[in-house]
Amino acid sequence: MDTSVIEIAVQTMIICAKLCAPILIMSLAVGLAVSLFQSVTQIQEVTLTFVPKLIGVGLVLMLGGHWMLAELVGFTNHLFDMLPRLLQSA
Repeated sequence: MDTSVIEIAVQTMIICAKLCAPILIMSLAVGLAVSLFQSVTQIQEVTLTFVPKLIGVGLVLMLGGHWMLAELVGFTNHLFDMLPRLLQSA
């Protein structure tokens, strides 16, 4: 039972990292590009980073949303498939 809980926790963290990574990487890349642009042009507008990051994250969700949803549904189905085995061992 304890190993099953640890296995589920590890799988949950891995799926969370896989789903969050594209969004975080895009946000980081856009933020770096905007920061470089701001330092070169000496435009120090705080709100300038918000719109490009929003567009970048929206693009990632549009392009990778189907994959993200498929991964999450597959993980959920795997958890439901494990349920009888977990209840049997309890």
